[in-house]
Amino acid sequence: MSTPSGSNEALTEAVLRALLAIAPELKTGSWDPADQIAGLDVAEGRVLLALSAKPEQAESLEPAREAIETAIAAVPGVASAQVILTAEREAEPPPQAPRIGQHPTGGKIELPEVGLVVAVASGKGGVGKSTTTANLAMAMAAKGLAVGVLDADIYGPSIPTLFGCEGAKPAAADGKMVPVMAHGVKLISIGFLLPPDAPVIWRGPMVAGAIEQLFRDVAWGKLDVLLVDLPPGTGDAQLTMAQKAPLSGAVVVSTPQDLALIDARRAIAMFRKVDVPVFGIVENMSYYECPNCGHQEHIFAHGGAEKAAREMEAPFLGAIPLTLAIREASDAGTPIVAAQPDSPQAKAYVAIAEAVLYGSE
Repeated sequence: MSTPSGSNEALTEAVLRALLAIAPELKTGSWDPADQIAGLDVAEGRVLLALSAKPEQAESLEPAREAIETAIAAVPGVASAQVILTAEREAEPPPQAPRIGQHPTGGKIELPEVGLVVAVASGKGGVGKSTTTANLAMAMAAKGLAVGVLDADIYGPSIPTLFGCEGAKPAAADGKMVPVMAHGVKLISIGFLLPPDAPVIWRGPMVAGAIEQLFRDVAWGKLDVLLVDLPPGTGDAQLTMAQKAPLSGAVVVSTPQDLALIDARRAIAMFRKVDVPVFGIVENMSYYECPNCGHQEHIFAHGGAEKAAREMEAPFLGAIPLTLAIREASDAGTPIVAAQPDSPQAKAYVAIAEAVLYGSE
């Protein structure tokens, strides 16, 4: 169904009217969906609505959420609708370390058909985390494994670009999104649901709620490995993953210089506090390799991640060079493991993928 002529404002008003029309029958106790709008994004017929709710209300309000989503989807001009529940928590003192590691009973998202769920994380942005995720996915798929990638980097979704499928739209089946398939890998990203240049201006709880729904409302099917490309840092998104998603472990990506390693150490410490095993550290942009003569230059220092791994007693998974070939393949939408499988860079990613899958010595 295409968006009718007119502005997004007109469709926004129609969506709000649909919400107001169904709100009275869904009101329960003090919760009225008409008064709980935490965010609304309407663009090119795609609607993303966030409604505030207390954490303990989430399960009981699921039927209401589904009813609202159905009502909005029926509005003329709406091509797709997604409604999420997000919790604004009251301010409280930071929990002590032992409390951080406690998971709510029964709070895990169930992914019964997924074998291994691996978070790919970084303490700071710009270290090549998404490029690493894409190439690890291709390396694992090349081994005959069924692989999926969940792009949980809500503020900067890069997976559609890295896999050359910008503008793709997930299909729907039985009330769930069907992942986009690219290079033999199943993909889901908030980038598929929003216009390419649309900024995501959400507070932490909304981001956490969106990530949780990307887990729950996707028909992943049978997967051997699901890689989760996390946002950089150690905030709500990472804590949501650790507390609610069935993470098998985490891979932390860093560049060699001290500034990046400080944040990488924080990421490792955070995962350990929430009882998520750290599979190891990857040193990205480990050295610059001249495409003409092969000379290596240590622009960002060298070996820092390996040293940090030893000090923190975490496995060192391997080093990836800074090369023009990786950048060109990424920009072209074909990860270098697929574009140049026999290149030294691709082989470095394959070795890291094997260490993630089978353990690192």
